[in-house]
Amino acid sequence: MKSLFKVMQLIIPPIFIVVVSIVNIQVVYAKETNTHLVSSRVQLENALLAHKGKVVYVDFWASWCVPCRKSFPWMNTIQEKYKAQGFNVISINLDANKTLADKFLINMPAMFPVIYDPKGKIAKHFKIQGMPSSMLIGRDGTIKSRHTGFFIKKIPEYQQEIEEFLAEKFNGKEVGK
Repeated sequence: MKSLFKVMQLIIPPIFIVVVSIVNIQVVYAKETNTHLVSSRVQLENALLAHKGKVVYVDFWASWCVPCRKSFPWMNTIQEKYKAQGFNVISINLDANKTLADKFLINMPAMFPVIYDPKGKIAKHFKIQGMPSSMLIGRDGTIKSRHTGFFIKKIPEYQQEIEEFLAEKFNGKEVGK
């Protein structure tokens, strides 16, 4: 009986891993082919989990937002500048019509993930008041700062905040240096 139990212990974990892998592949495939199958909230949760222990700049935007046009080049720049230190940008589009967001992104390409939230559920959850709005999430997963609007003259202030949070330790360890 004990030997049967040992055999089952050896067989079950690999079977479990294969099943989990297949499920994960199907979920990823569903995300890539039909993003409406995975809610915007779940997409954000997955994106944040993928960046656990990193500093994340979450930006809410819409195609009609004039300041958003100014923020996209800067977000691309900071994504590249600080990525090696454990920094990522995630954007959330609030257009009801995804075609409008797609047209915006042709002119203002994003070098970071874009999550479509046409019903504004994520924005309501975070009590977003205007466009663009952003949140800076620290390595510990908590919201460290919030901004409404985007102002070129405040870029040094935004970047100073990012650098301060990148310098913080996570679980007592320096990260991204």
